[in-house]
Amino acid sequence: QVQLVESGGGWVQPGESLTLSCVASGFTFNNYAMNWFRQTPGKVNRVLVAAIGAAGDNELYADSVKGRFTISRDDARNTLYLQMTNLNPDDTAVYYCHAGRLGTYGRGTQVIVSS
Repeated sequence: QVQLVESGGGWVQPGESLTLSCVASGFTFNNYAMNWFRQTPGKVNRVLVAAIGAAGDNELYADSVKGRFTISRDDARNTLYLQMTNLNPDDTAVYYCHAGRLGTYGRGTQVIVSS
């Protein structure tokens, strides 16, 4: 059974940082590209924030987070990360881990950026 469990969300003030984690199980993690999506309040669609290839290469970022967010993976721990710096209120969203070809999402972790 494929499972993705996100953690690390919370409330922070503008300019602060957070690191999200996603622990994967039920599939061969290092065979899959992985993604982070987010869904902002009042929106229906989830938007791709960052992606990383199965080999830890081919990083891709949404324009709105380039230079502030970094995606990484630790295949020994079956864990995907998203380091987020210089957060602003527009980053407020539920963040979801996504296993590329499997099409599976986790339950998400809430990030609130507010003063």
